[in-house]
Amino acid sequence: MTVIRTPALNTGLDDFLGWADKEREARGQAPLPARTADAVLTLLALRGADRRTGVPEPTARLLGPVLHEDLPVLLWGTPPEADAVPEVLTALADRARASGRLNAKRHARLLAEIEEAVPEFRRAMADPWNLTWPRWYASLLRADGVDADDPDAVRAWLAAHEDTPRAERPALPAPLHRSDVAARTFAARVQLGELLLAAFARDVEEPSPAGPLLAGPPLDDDRPDEALPAELERTAAALSDRWTAAGLSDALAEPDGPHAALAPSPEAIPHFALVDRLLGEHLDYYGDTAHPLPPSPALPAPDEIKALLHAARLPSALAAGSADAPPEIAERCFTGSAATVWTDGTPEELTELAADVLAAVVDDIGSTSDSEFAQDAAHLLYALYERGCTADSVVRKAAEHGDLPVDPELEDAPVPVPEDRSYHPYEMPPPDRLPALLGIPSLGEDDLSQLAPRAEALADVVDRLAETGCVFRAGDAYGLTPLGCAVLRHVLSAGHVATPDDEEVSEWEAAQLVPAVGTWPTQTAVDTLTRWTAGRGVTAWSELLGAVETAKSADFHGIDTGTVLGRFDLAAVPAEALRAALTHPATGAHAHRLLGARGEATAADADRVPRSARAVLALETLEDRWHQDLRMYVGAASERQPEELDTSTLPWLLPEAFDAAASAWPGGAPALVEAIVRTDRSTALGVLEELADQHPDPKVAALAARTAKPLRRQMPGPEGHRKHSR
Repeated sequence: MTVIRTPALNTGLDDFLGWADKEREARGQAPLPARTADAVLTLLALRGADRRTGVPEPTARLLGPVLHEDLPVLLWGTPPEADAVPEVLTALADRARASGRLNAKRHARLLAEIEEAVPEFRRAMADPWNLTWPRWYASLLRADGVDADDPDAVRAWLAAHEDTPRAERPALPAPLHRSDVAARTFAARVQLGELLLAAFARDVEEPSPAGPLLAGPPLDDDRPDEALPAELERTAAALSDRWTAAGLSDALAEPDGPHAALAPSPEAIPHFALVDRLLGEHLDYYGDTAHPLPPSPALPAPDEIKALLHAARLPSALAAGSADAPPEIAERCFTGSAATVWTDGTPEELTELAADVLAAVVDDIGSTSDSEFAQDAAHLLYALYERGCTADSVVRKAAEHGDLPVDPELEDAPVPVPEDRSYHPYEMPPPDRLPALLGIPSLGEDDLSQLAPRAEALADVVDRLAETGCVFRAGDAYGLTPLGCAVLRHVLSAGHVATPDDEEVSEWEAAQLVPAVGTWPTQTAVDTLTRWTAGRGVTAWSELLGAVETAKSADFHGIDTGTVLGRFDLAAVPAEALRAALTHPATGAHAHRLLGARGEATAADADRVPRSARAVLALETLEDRWHQDLRMYVGAASERQPEELDTSTLPWLLPEAFDAAASAWPGGAPALVEAIVRTDRSTALGVLEELADQHPDPKVAALAARTAKPLRRQMPGPEGHRKHSR
């Protein structure tokens, strides 16, 4: 078996171009571009197209992979070269027809399928997410008038480009980061390698009558199976050069290419792993990269990044080559072009360098620290950004990781930061300050003795992160510095997590803002609402209340109405806007309740609230009590053996809440049950099953059980609605 050493695979390219050009000349058309024809024929052949006539035959099955997956990441051509792709495919279809391989009907169907696939091909070719390093540099050098087929000219352009000050080089198209292009380049090369390996296997196992596709001299090795991967890699590099620009592969190859720094692989971007870890954190929290994190109030201006980075202890030690700097971090972060970036880098490059150092320290903590929080360094960083970059408490975070029941209302509460941020060994706040931090009325000696070492272990991790200049600790308070806010925003956005700033949020529509502020820390949400509505008057508040109504009507669980409207109230929603929302079918009762709590409701207001809105409020209230009961049960169960827990003695909140709602509902308990089922079946099912277990009145329990039974049959699934097993 032989393997090619040049990009000229056995696709019948020259014969096809000769035939096609004659046909096109007879119709007064220009010749087909050779680069385009080579890429199309080669990729069809690598995908397994039949070559018995000497050229690969296109089929409907192959059009999608070649047009939508392969060409958009492997070919860069001028607009005429890209526009010629469907013409090449049409000519191949015509060639198959002329060879007797297609009848008129199949030929017409194939032409229609080519035409149908072209719009998605054009979209994919223009999609920035398909950009690779070879395609990027091919586009730049061609824009400068360089002959892409002249390797000497390409190398000269690369050398001049690398000598160009970084701030003057063309920027990647938004919203791409270097890590995006690095990852896409790696994936594209793997994809091409797999196609070549599959073609090699077909040449061995199912040889074509037209001869091997990978034709050339035999492998120069006593063990060709070991030489094959390198040979296929050389072939892939040659094909890439032929379809982008000559000599790019060798020039950009890591680690020895003369211009490898221009095209880093994922392994050459130290913070690439941190991007993945923070993306995983975000998906664990929200399940969707589009769910926006709150804007940071402390983002530095771009021209401030350099001074902030240079002032950080560890980065400055690394740049100076200090013996105190960990050598493994220095090797990872301050090799290659890092020294140039340190002195002359753009704000984005300096932010990336800071991210590299931070990522290296996160990994170093995980491998060298014996703190119980050593594996949580990335989580700590994400949690700080996710809370709006407001400071947190070491002891509170340590308590959350332990067995102490920290008040959920305090988890996102900001922590006062002492003016003195100089380093001092960690000391836990005095016992009389702990209730305000934790929401726990009193702590016994046993609790304190367990909490103190845990807080010290967390402070140890925080202090190591602080050496990067991205984190600070002042007493018990810790948080992100302005540099840390910029770095975390960069790393998260590199993972395509939505990280808007205040300017972006100010341009949002109400429908974007409402679901976001419902999950943001209270004060961050209130501040954002205050800024967003400033100068817009009552109309802005009416838009927001309308967006709450729309979201709640579409998805009962999509919006926690009480939480969102509570934040509206803290941001001073006008009574006029609330009164206009009283008639909303899903949220009108919430608006009325808020007016009543403020002492602004009138007798006429209650009559304007629809029955459906009252049912929504009732069901949300019952669901909230159910969840409170669950937390109470879990807490009680954790303190004793299962056989010691008598659930009948627990102060269940749900039955009392149901009775209160039923007493005010026209028609009583049966009508209330019917109304909440109509509002949202899945939530009502959970509430009713708990009432059937908990309610002391047998009639109410029987009503709940009788109603829940058919609902359960209609919605089969795990016992996810059950609070606990009995």
